[in-house]
Amino acid sequence: MKFINDRDWQSLSPEFQQAQPFRHIVLDNFFQNDVAQQLLREFPDYNSDVWNVYYNNPLENKKACDHWLRFPPTTYQVFNFFCSTEFEQVIEQITGHGRVYADIGLHGGGWHAHANSGKLNIHLDYSIHPKLNLERHFNLIIYLTPDWNPQWGGGLELWSHDPATNRPLTCINTVENQFNRAVLFDTTQNSWHGLPKNLTCPPGVIRRSLAMYYVTEPTKNVVSRPRALFAPYGDQVDDPQILELIEKRQKL
Repeated sequence: MKFINDRDWQSLSPEFQQAQPFRHIVLDNFFQNDVAQQLLREFPDYNSDVWNVYYNNPLENKKACDHWLRFPPTTYQVFNFFCSTEFEQVIEQITGHGRVYADIGLHGGGWHAHANSGKLNIHLDYSIHPKLNLERHFNLIIYLTPDWNPQWGGGLELWSHDPATNRPLTCINTVENQFNRAVLFDTTQNSWHGLPKNLTCPPGVIRRSLAMYYVTEPTKNVVSRPRALFAPYGDQVDDPQILELIEKRQKL
């Protein structure tokens, strides 16, 4: 079965390499249309009992499922394809990196869902995989929400880095939540990203996405970060309770 639309993947490498504030690329019409529509039909309701990960705190409000046996057939087959050598080579061609490996355990990946008031503070991902001892290097996210209104929020914000504070500095780019749009980005460049503003979508509407991560041999002098490092946002900046939560969240 063919899942994604054909492209000259290697020709996309310069765009990926030159993107700011860190290496990334946006790919519209990523899945073949019939595949995208079937993935949408298979995506669970926000109130389903399928979700095995749920965060609801001032830093993040989201649900996720990384359990292979809970995926319906097409979703299962797509994640299996993402783990194939064939697709790993696609990632290698776009990024220009050497050997990359799919995280077949979907640690932090799988189905992601944000409902009204959903959010994800700007953050840096963990750096070293807790089971593989390899470096998390590339994130692939595909949006699966049709008819999304950008006024509801939900675009993935990509921020520059402030070396003086080790926090995000400025939002440089926002990847809007458009159906069947993929974004691939490098997580090793102080790659601050997230959805820091609460979503204002109507009740019953959810921001749906698939997430797949790729790891590599650790780069020299990589900073070991076993958990995501969140940054306070807006009026959280000087809130001692938020700063304490961020510290605790790193140690979970």
